[in-house]
Amino acid sequence: QEAANRQILSVSQLRAAIFAKPILPLIFIQRTAHPPETPTTMSESKPKCVLAYSGGLDTSVILQWLCEKGFDVIAFCADVGQHHEDFEAVKAKAVTCGAIKCVVTDLRKEFVTDYVFEAVKCNAIYESRYLLGTSIARPCIAKEMVRIANEEGALYLAHGATGKGNDQVRFEMCAQALMPQAQMIAPWRDAEFIESFKGRTDLLAYCEKHNIPVDAKPKSNYSIDENLYHTSYESGILEDANCTYEEDMFKMTTSPQNAPEKSDTVVIEFKSGVPVKITNETDGTVKTDPLEIFLYCNEIAGKHGIGRIDIVENRFVGIKSRGVYETPGGTLLREAHLDLEGVCMDREVKRITENMSAEFTRLCYYGFWFAPEMDLIRHSIDYAQREVEGTVKIELYKGNCIIRGRESALSLYHADLASMDIEHGGEAFDYNPADAQGFIRINATRLKTYAALRAKVDN
Repeated sequence: QEAANRQILSVSQLRAAIFAKPILPLIFIQRTAHPPETPTTMSESKPKCVLAYSGGLDTSVILQWLCEKGFDVIAFCADVGQHHEDFEAVKAKAVTCGAIKCVVTDLRKEFVTDYVFEAVKCNAIYESRYLLGTSIARPCIAKEMVRIANEEGALYLAHGATGKGNDQVRFEMCAQALMPQAQMIAPWRDAEFIESFKGRTDLLAYCEKHNIPVDAKPKSNYSIDENLYHTSYESGILEDANCTYEEDMFKMTTSPQNAPEKSDTVVIEFKSGVPVKITNETDGTVKTDPLEIFLYCNEIAGKHGIGRIDIVENRFVGIKSRGVYETPGGTLLREAHLDLEGVCMDREVKRITENMSAEFTRLCYYGFWFAPEMDLIRHSIDYAQREVEGTVKIELYKGNCIIRGRESALSLYHADLASMDIEHGGEAFDYNPADAQGFIRINATRLKTYAALRAKVDN
């Protein structure tokens, strides 16, 4: 098959494609826990595949399974701020499962500056509630995955996303936008793989057969996705939309009921819509590095139980899904940024950028981060954010972000102009309240016209 076809192939189709090429006289070697003592001289001719690898049950089975199908697998694990992850253990497990190498890349700073802060600038929020914690991480991971594939000369990219979720779309759309020649392998959409692994019992039996280490801890009641922007919980007992979650599942936030009785007050400074400094006025903590700013936002907001939601959302694939999310730092920064826009941004620019924010959110959620229309939105937002500069003071208390003040050298707010105690606009502005009479009359013309039509039609 020519790479120009850009189609998503099943493993069976991939096998046929590989055998169809005379320059790749491959055989598919059945790897076991005890590989042959005599190394094959044909290993260099095997096709390379980069697998998005977490070290969990699913991707460990997928790794071994890809090896059985004749691929040299390069496991890739992205550090986007997973909580207490042992990446050395992940690397060792990947090699044990048959990977020729495991690459772990620290993407935390890039994730914050190039993705999270882009969402903050845009006030991005899906269906008025979800702050895109999983969605925003996928293009960051896919970009690095493609970089590794190009560096290693791999034409195949694989992932462990399910066939019912959004992530399969996000990974593949982003990867193919950046690497059009890539061939995608999605085992959870492959008939042969699905027939072999119909549930957790089959996966565990496969691990036992191939000596794949399995975490001894009991399986969580939820499917968990973690990064430094948020933690999400879904599936398992949460598939019952009326089932209440357990308090001890949360990793980033304290329960508002158990949060401190004493509040903290922070001042967040923005330039061009991006946070550049946070100061805790209560204890004197100051952070100015982008990654440190965001991690501290998580810490201080999480301490006060900020950023939890429990929702049912609409997936891109047409399925409704229940998810519980905690996004402490993202919630704090969004509240601060929205407030600063109130004093710095022109009314009509604000109206237009709200539409752009909705489009940014839709494109991000659906996996179109590297699409040309997303470039247009992001450049436009950057232009609109040029003068969003200043500070916002926020008190954090038991799940609440309470705005206590804001200040900007580029403020469009003028107290004299807004004052009810000054009849005109003050010394700096020529504003006559009597002008409002004509303004109202002109704007009411179309309403009167429509009212006359309705009276005629209804009678």
